[in-house]
Amino acid sequence: MSKTHVAIIGGGIVGLATAYRLVRRYPDHQVTILEKEAGLAEHQTGRNSGVLHSGIYYKPGSLKAINCRQGKLAMQEFCAAEGIPFELCGKVIVAIDERDLASLEKIHERGLANGVACEIISKERLAELEPHAAGIRALHVPEAGIVDYKQVCQRLAEHITSAGGRIMTGARVERITTSAGGVVVHSTLGDVPADYLVNCAGLHSDRVTALSGQPCEAQIVPFRGEYYELRPGAARLCRNLIYPTPDPQFPFLGVHFTRMIHGGVECGPNAVLAFAREGYRLRDVNLRDLWETLSFRGFRKMARRHWKMGMGELWRSMSKSAFVRALQRLVPEIQAADLSPAPAGIRAQALLPDGMLVDDFLFQETDRVVNVCNAPSPAATASLNIGTLIVDRLAQRFDATPRSLKDAG
Repeated sequence: MSKTHVAIIGGGIVGLATAYRLVRRYPDHQVTILEKEAGLAEHQTGRNSGVLHSGIYYKPGSLKAINCRQGKLAMQEFCAAEGIPFELCGKVIVAIDERDLASLEKIHERGLANGVACEIISKERLAELEPHAAGIRALHVPEAGIVDYKQVCQRLAEHITSAGGRIMTGARVERITTSAGGVVVHSTLGDVPADYLVNCAGLHSDRVTALSGQPCEAQIVPFRGEYYELRPGAARLCRNLIYPTPDPQFPFLGVHFTRMIHGGVECGPNAVLAFAREGYRLRDVNLRDLWETLSFRGFRKMARRHWKMGMGELWRSMSKSAFVRALQRLVPEIQAADLSPAPAGIRAQALLPDGMLVDDFLFQETDRVVNVCNAPSPAATASLNIGTLIVDRLAQRFDATPRSLKDAG
């Protein structure tokens, strides 16, 4: 197979956004995406609820906060230019009782520090925005929005291929060979020689990092997020987005309500350990994946720290009534009959050996390889900016080694 200037492993939104930024900035450079599935955006990208995140939760100055703010604007501009539907519908983060107020105020402070337009509102104002939501106070975030990220990926792919980029689906990476002169990606569709490699493999990013010859700082532990959808007669109970005040002791946001861009309202997710990296059902088990998780000391340390929360999440996974009770804290009128099952998603949670969750973007690099070891939420919202960040890193290599594909022969 002919040599490519940059090979990108992973056809999710981060890999596609990186390729899109590359072909726009360097139209004379050949870019090749290798995706193991038959289509693009089959995993995390295509299975999220489509929220345009505002950046309100993230530590000011973190890569998550910076990329989310800039990436959200870039995503809105891209969608507007491409005619992709999106809506800045707003969301409310609800304080159910007095115990939530201190945490709500901290989120408000973070939001303001990150430049997010947000305000604490009264119970009366909450009732105007979301008449069926419970709560004694709320944080209103008018700029939060919704979009279809799979549609965004389709448009990105069209731009990449029209600019001469190559997208190889069904190309599972089996081995990577690196040398001073470049990289060879050995895949099920053949070998792809490249000057540079970018790993955007998501759920398998740590494994691809290891294939590239680097010991990965963090291991991916998969958590399944299970959802329900409101039946049409109950969709009136949520106008836009209703979130709980997150528990500062727990790394996940808790179940919430999300109106989707093409109609309908999703409820969830919970967060349970998945028994496979692509285990979208409770019965999906991959013995290699499961052993890798259970034998990892970082997971065992995290499990000891959060086992009570974990058991509660697992119980909600097995008991619809328990899931309904969690939803009723936000919208008391919800009943089990109002819910129908919706597709689950998997979160690729990067975990350190000391049991701490990696809460920000994590890169590991060599002269020839950029590994995106962790791209947590809001990766979809921030993807175009993450793509720019990765291309900036590659540009330093291009400038240091000014060598075109024509020169390489």
